[in-house]
Amino acid sequence: GNSSACPDGAAWVQAVFDECARDGRDVASVLLGLASIGCFAAASFPQFYQACKTGIMDQALSIYFLLGWLGGDLLNLIGSFLANQLPLQIYTAIYYVLADLVMLFLYCYYKAKNRSRGFQTSINAAFVFVFLGTVSTVSLLHRDPNVARAPAAFRGRALLATDVREAGDTPFSRNEIIGFIIGSISSVLYLCSRVPQIYTNYKRKSTAGVSYSLFALVMLGNTLYGVSVLLKNPEPGQSQGDYLLHHLPWLVGSLGVLSLDLIISFQFLAYWGGKPGAPEERDALLGEQDEP
Repeated sequence: GNSSACPDGAAWVQAVFDECARDGRDVASVLLGLASIGCFAAASFPQFYQACKTGIMDQALSIYFLLGWLGGDLLNLIGSFLANQLPLQIYTAIYYVLADLVMLFLYCYYKAKNRSRGFQTSINAAFVFVFLGTVSTVSLLHRDPNVARAPAAFRGRALLATDVREAGDTPFSRNEIIGFIIGSISSVLYLCSRVPQIYTNYKRKSTAGVSYSLFALVMLGNTLYGVSVLLKNPEPGQSQGDYLLHHLPWLVGSLGVLSLDLIISFQFLAYWGGKPGAPEERDALLGEQDEP
């Protein structure tokens, strides 16, 4: 974080993020990364509201969608302190996991309220992921504060992106390989989480109980993140191809999830406005809650 190593960089970026923003492209990359974090952070709130409003969250959302999303965020959290990332990125990762756990809790609550069957399975799944989230958080809190942190580029939600390699290192250092593998698994989980939700919407022929704002904000966040990565200048001595290769898992994950979320967006259009069965199903589901 030595300012002498970045004499022409933006001072506020250097002070806040310990990153060298050498020109307007680098500054724009940081700003877009911050905006993407804001979108991801706010994405859960519309679904919380929709769940309380309709009371059919257990029918509307796929449990595998929630578990896949939580699994991806847990890997991001674990990788964020394994790869020794910036404090802001670590705290953001903790928020993602906590928000996922709240959403999973709401799913279990409405599962118990609307259908007592299968409640034990949902509770067991919730317990496992709450335990994993707690262990990850405790591990973070016990992190050795004396361990030196290498400067890292701002990466938005890509908390596992690898540190800049030093001169003389191999193309992928040990930490980079670990981060690359964990980031790849995390991206696969994000991608796989969408497939059950797409199937659930198709099977119900309805998106009642699902907040479109959730997916819209995630789509916006992924778009902003992808642009921020592409805008960022490679480090000195690093080629554009090498830079893209180091960020490939998270670029594939963000753009892949974006394409699947577009499919869900088309489902909202088809089942909300164009399918006559959707309103009847919603009314039937809401009517079931009024029955003793």
